Amino acid sequence: MFLYRTKFAKEILTEFTPPSRKLKKQKVIIYCDGMPSNPRKQGLCKLLAKKGYWVFYLRYRGSWESGGSFLAKSPAQDISDIIDGLQKPFKEAAFGKVFSFTPDEIYVIGGSFGGCTALMSSLDPRVKKVIANCPVVDWTIQKKTEKAETSNKSYAAYLREAWGNGYRLKPKNWTKLYKGNFFNPMHHVKETKIEKSDGKITNRKMDGTKIMIFHAKDDPYIPYKSVVKFAKKTKSNLKLLARGGHLRTDWVIDKYWKRIKEFLES
Repeated sequence: MFLYRTKFAKEILTEFTPPSRKLKKQKVIIYCDGMPSNPRKQGLCKLLAKKGYWVFYLRYRGSWESGGSFLAKSPAQDISDIIDGLQKPFKEAAFGKVFSFTPDEIYVIGGSFGGCTALMSSLDPRVKKVIANCPVVDWTIQKKTEKAETSNKSYAAYLREAWGNGYRLKPKNWTKLYKGNFFNPMHHVKETKIEKSDGKITNRKMDGTKIMIFHAKDDPYIPYKSVVKFAKKTKSNLKLLARGGHLRTDWVIDKYWKRIKEFLES
């Protein structure tokens, strides 16, 4: 099975693959990586394609092969722009093959930083369900956990030193996360005004019926109590494990696929 490459909104490099078999419904999974990480989830994408899904594996704006500046826009906007791009024919990069289909159901799956992206994407009414593994749910408390990842005083400096141009991040774009009103799921547990890319304002809040979360109590990076609090406030479906640390998303999908599939398609 081959993964094609394309760009959405002229900036968002995305690997993708059609389902391995034709089904009546055109079901889409958009996969969101953690951060920082190497884009190496192609095996997981192929596995999901074998289960009957179109799979789109993006690079966030400002990261890896994508254009733009990281966190200049919410990564949830990247998801919205990909969904916009699926509404019309799109061309793969190497040989110009054109793909065209009408998505019947759209799901978003992500882990850690990608779990946060998945939660934020649930605000888009076109997204039917999301799976968030070990997600950041409240950036206002995450600054306290950065020491678990790096001793560098600046996380942006750490990214530049350890990941080079993998992430083109201005320090001000990282620090605005801690204000709590940008790319922050906890900010949306109550109805909140959202400005869309077209400038229109809409009021939305997190709908827990669209959300399934996996988390472990001994996660060293994301405090489990913050996730429990978020799940209770939004009435999300939470599977809380006693152990496991910062759970790998491919492991979660493999172990709990039956439960995940039932949730996605319910």
